Amino acid sequence: MLHLLGVNLPDQKVVSVALTYFYGIGPLTARKICSRLSFHKECKLSELTEGQLNQLSGVLSEMTIENDLKRQVAANVQHLRQIGTYVGKRHAMGLPVHGQRTRGNSITAKKINGKMLRKYSTVADTAFTRQALGMFQSPLSKHQN
Repeated sequence: MLHLLGVNLPDQKVVSVALTYFYGIGPLTARKICSRLSFHKECKLSELTEGQLNQLSGVLSEMTIENDLKRQVAANVQHLRQIGTYVGKRHAMGLPVHGQRTRGNSITAKKINGKMLRKYSTVADTAFTRQALGMFQSPLSKHQN
């Protein structure tokens, strides 16, 4: 196993396949990186020299991959939610964003878009806790003063 930029890559894999283990690098981008560094199509990670690995890590460090890309995507979605666009509202409700039908098959969108809903929600968010924290005034408390 080769540990490169926080990702474990198997030695026996072809370089273009192993590069797809990085979040944000698909097959096409992996082939472009291999052609840019002049690796042949069937070159395996175990066949690369130390210099070639340094070149590869240099190219990958210039790209936005892994956690930086995840943060950027989350920031983009959060921006859409804040400015109140249609897409942002669909993300907030956990519904499909790109015009898919919702009658029977929006399960995948609810899984993906619902992650953000679960991240920011709390279990103890009830009317009792809001009243205890002073965030909620009952209509009767206004008239008692």
